[in-house]
Amino acid sequence: MKNLFGTDGMRGAAGEFPLDGPTVRIVGFSLARHLTNALGRPPVIVLGRDTRESGTWIERALIEGAAASDAECHSAGVITTPGVAFLTRTLPADVGVVISASHNPFQDNGIKLFAPSGRKFDEKTERQIEGDIFAKLAVAETKAGELRIANDAPDLSNRYLDFLMHEIGRELSLKNLRVVVDCANGAASELAPRLFEGLGAKVIAINNKPDGKNINRDSGSLHMDSLHKRVISERADIGIAFDGDADRSLFIDASGNYVDGDATLWVLANYYQA
Repeated sequence: MKNLFGTDGMRGAAGEFPLDGPTVRIVGFSLARHLTNALGRPPVIVLGRDTRESGTWIERALIEGAAASDAECHSAGVITTPGVAFLTRTLPADVGVVISASHNPFQDNGIKLFAPSGRKFDEKTERQIEGDIFAKLAVAETKAGELRIANDAPDLSNRYLDFLMHEIGRELSLKNLRVVVDCANGAASELAPRLFEGLGAKVIAINNKPDGKNINRDSGSLHMDSLHKRVISERADIGIAFDGDADRSLFIDASGNYVDGDATLWVLANYYQA
């Protein structure tokens, strides 16, 4: 049997196996069923997605499947992958589900699972879900009125933003700093500008108008040229580039130098050493 879940979850072309509607419903039903067996009660599931046009119907199909196994689902709407990991830990939920294909083009999508610790979900359950997929597990149809979806997306998004601003960014002031933020037309498009503005920065947001198809297109952490040019033209203090689900970031400094992951780790190491 082929493994469908890899290191970054289950990815593929949206609408094609295993990311077609019927298969996604099996994923939701199977996930909820195995968690119910392990917990002795219906599970609580929190979901978030990036800005791909397929994200809405994939989320809906997954919730329909989970609801058929009596799961309680909370949709955080469009939110970053770290945001879902945070919410899974703090709601608390029994599993977090990210619907995203990260830096891939909009035609792709994916499903990634997080444990309540905020870390990657256990592989044993992923293998069980794969077994149910290949067995073509039957999923009872769920009527719209039977879906248990908590309509608290703004509250969940604000909860994560508050955590970033007041716990991660505690005592941090970006006052008088000009910051260019490349949101990759992805999950950070609304959150990132609000965060940096809340910390006092003058924010120039670019690639922050997602249309369902422009995620990662010539933008974000895989395409740094536009950010570089904007940092120079705006005489900004820093440029920050995210990818589609905002679980990675790269930087341009005030002189226009590219700051990669190794340099970021060096800065963090010096900070912690001090």
